[in-house]
Amino acid sequence: MKRWLGVAAGLLASIAVAQEQPHPPKPTPAFPGQTDAPAPKDKSRFRVTVITDQLAGPWAIAFLPDGNFLISEFAGRLRTVSPTGTVSEPIAGLPPVKVVAAQGFHDVALDPDFATNRYVYFSYFAPPKGEEAKRWPLEHFYNEVWEKSLAERRVLDLGFERVARAKLSADNRRLEDLDVLIDGRAERRLVFARDKTLFVTGADAFRFYDNDLDGVEHDFTADPDIRRNFSGRVIRINRDGTIPKDNPWLGRATVPRELYAHGFRDPEGAAINPATGELWMVEHGPQGGDELNIIKPGHDYGWPDVSYGTQYDVRRTDGRKNVPVGNGMHSMPGVDEPVYFWVPSIAPSGLAFYTADLFPKWKGNLFVGALAGQHLVRLVLNGDRVVAEEALLTDRKQRIRDVRQGPDGALYVLAGDELLRLTPR
Repeated sequence: MKRWLGVAAGLLASIAVAQEQPHPPKPTPAFPGQTDAPAPKDKSRFRVTVITDQLAGPWAIAFLPDGNFLISEFAGRLRTVSPTGTVSEPIAGLPPVKVVAAQGFHDVALDPDFATNRYVYFSYFAPPKGEEAKRWPLEHFYNEVWEKSLAERRVLDLGFERVARAKLSADNRRLEDLDVLIDGRAERRLVFARDKTLFVTGADAFRFYDNDLDGVEHDFTADPDIRRNFSGRVIRINRDGTIPKDNPWLGRATVPRELYAHGFRDPEGAAINPATGELWMVEHGPQGGDELNIIKPGHDYGWPDVSYGTQYDVRRTDGRKNVPVGNGMHSMPGVDEPVYFWVPSIAPSGLAFYTADLFPKWKGNLFVGALAGQHLVRLVLNGDRVVAEEALLTDRKQRIRDVRQGPDGALYVLAGDELLRLTPR
């Protein structure tokens, strides 16, 4: 069915538009506590320090051993920020980055052995051969794709989702020995597992199959490899880009060997649970249906067959509201249930387990950034269940992109163009 594909089309614009639309009806959760957890009894008290407000579209934080922060910026820059807020010039040596819609320069992570090898890992969208690195309008990635047939879309050379690593010079000014590890259709969050393998999250590849940004109204169960290959996913590679010998799909020739889990829409936050070693992840739903999931090897998480969200009302031309996604179900056999979901959407980005002693009441809690929600989410856990939810930093009215626990036990947050430090009051 033809859809309105004006400027509001596109992931970034859709998040903003979703806030202005009537909220979709609340879906029935699969178990008690899967959504709308009560506020905690112990309301948080903390002090906010602005380390700097001189960033430009910051996306991720890493902590260098020398006390500086390593900050990625969406437009294709990597900078250091000193503890006193001095922002460096862009670090030299980054590869070309294509910026369009939600594609750009994303996460940055230090090698588990950074102190001895100086390796920095980063995820980004690379321009196709012969195309200069620059920013493109939304229509380039959305309108100009959806207006074409599937066969035409599959030969479009829009760019490549990549993960690379390079060595950071001792003076933090340049990257050296750049090595592209994988063109793996995953370029959002980077998380090292306990065994030092690398997880990478990636968004739904709508342009490669019969799908739309917010799903379509048909069932995909007849050909599961379509979703395994093209829905949003988590891949797992070794630090040098080779494939771990225990990846779950190595015995199936029709599934990419790097695949670890699939069935996501746009996962923009991920972290290892320190208690279990499992990967936890948050993802954007369409209109509603943002999810928190525990990622298991080889498991299916539903998109675009199953969702707690609905298609965007604003993008329909037939006047229908709250149109279901996929087969119209919220749950399905063989699909893992989210630990928690949000309706309406908060647009989650960034995820961190708190383990330090600086905030005793926060120990064991999970923190999530909210872009559309413009707040920091505190989730109180009991095992793998959410028992309370608190919205923090609401007075700042800023999009929260990333949250990390620092070596000093403070919580560090990217809010708008600011780097914030949260300490006890």
